[in-house]
Amino acid sequence: MNRRDMLKLAGATVATGAISSYGSSTKDMDSKAHENPIISSAARLPRNGNGPRVIVVGGGWSGLSVAKRLKQFVPQADVVLVEQRTTFVSCPISNLWLVGEVDLEFLTHSFLDAANNNNYTFFHSSVYDVDRKKQIVYTNRGYISYDYLVLAPGIDYDYSRWTHGDEELEYKLRTQYPAGFRTHSEHATIKDKIENFDEGNFILTCPGGNYRCLPAPYERTCLIADYFKKNGIKGKVILMDENVDITIKKKGFHSAFNEMYKDYVTYMPDTKIEKFDLKNKTVTTEFGEVVKFADAAFYPHVRGNKLLEIAGVAKDAINKAEAHIDPFTYQVIGDPHVYCSGDARPMGFSKSGNTSNSEGHVVARSIADHILGKKFKWSSPHTTCYSAVATKPLRSIFVNADYKWNKANGSFGFYNAATMENWHGKSGTNAGRGTKEWASGMYRDMFS
Repeated sequence: MNRRDMLKLAGATVATGAISSYGSSTKDMDSKAHENPIISSAARLPRNGNGPRVIVVGGGWSGLSVAKRLKQFVPQADVVLVEQRTTFVSCPISNLWLVGEVDLEFLTHSFLDAANNNNYTFFHSSVYDVDRKKQIVYTNRGYISYDYLVLAPGIDYDYSRWTHGDEELEYKLRTQYPAGFRTHSEHATIKDKIENFDEGNFILTCPGGNYRCLPAPYERTCLIADYFKKNGIKGKVILMDENVDITIKKKGFHSAFNEMYKDYVTYMPDTKIEKFDLKNKTVTTEFGEVVKFADAAFYPHVRGNKLLEIAGVAKDAINKAEAHIDPFTYQVIGDPHVYCSGDARPMGFSKSGNTSNSEGHVVARSIADHILGKKFKWSSPHTTCYSAVATKPLRSIFVNADYKWNKANGSFGFYNAATMENWHGKSGTNAGRGTKEWASGMYRDMFS
């Protein structure tokens, strides 16, 4: 393995998903083995369908939705979902798991069951390169040719605004104070922090821009404060928000902060961290305010997964954070056989589970119409989002919205949006029950 391949393979843990070999002769395999010895041990996937092979890289809410719906729309297609994780653990609803409101089983689901139930193939592996000219995906278990490729690799974190190239600081932030918006290991660390917290300040941050799950930092603030309050912990949750105000469900979260958690929450809008002193456990804001903390979970800005760069589908050399696609077909500009879906796409849709799931249906239809030679008509993804603000009883607020293209400013925005922000009384507890029912419905849609 040459140095270039070693570096790419090392980056596979940052990327996502992958696949195995198919449709290549032994001679082709042997020739590839000279470039990469791993190829010689590639596992061959049997075809599941006699139509074109569609590789979906990434087993999140978007990838799962694309794989299931595409197989329904084009039953003859050979659909393969590739993912580096062995088990799906949901990020949506994980805030409730942090405070013991749901168990881990509620969040955990089987990729194999999803594939078996919906007649597509699941393959566990990691991508380290994509050759779009030859239509080949390279993985740590071999390579495979594709007719259509869907990249749904999710997000990565962008610590650069905080670390300015300080790799040691970034490593400590990632490992000692994880954000909790990607892998379940991060959530497990935060849960341990909460359960073992004695007293003092617990800092959370909310990044600017279109980050993953807009209401989640505010929901997490409420639930940790609720945990402190119910367990008599002398702690305060300090939410440092880069935005000038709460980004979504503003009225509901403000009322929860002010009415239920007045003694447990300090909300700091328009606040950017300028300096970290992890040894003395302080952060300094851009205005020079020094805040001490006993523990923290620092949520940085987000960017598209690095697989976008590896595959050469990032917007440009400057903006590598998003995929360069047609916003109405999800096709990569200049490559109609490659699609990007979910949180890696550039449109201003909410980077949330429900949005990615709903969008997956749209992307699957776009691919199906291309395969079948039909004209595709764009339709809006849908966002339904519940946010818990208290437990025992569980109380929630929610938003329900579609999206519409605004020709004036050249962007998408909420359309037909409706919110329920009153967490008081019966309406709040009904929404609380609806939170778990919504999640159960989403899991059924992807896995049943």
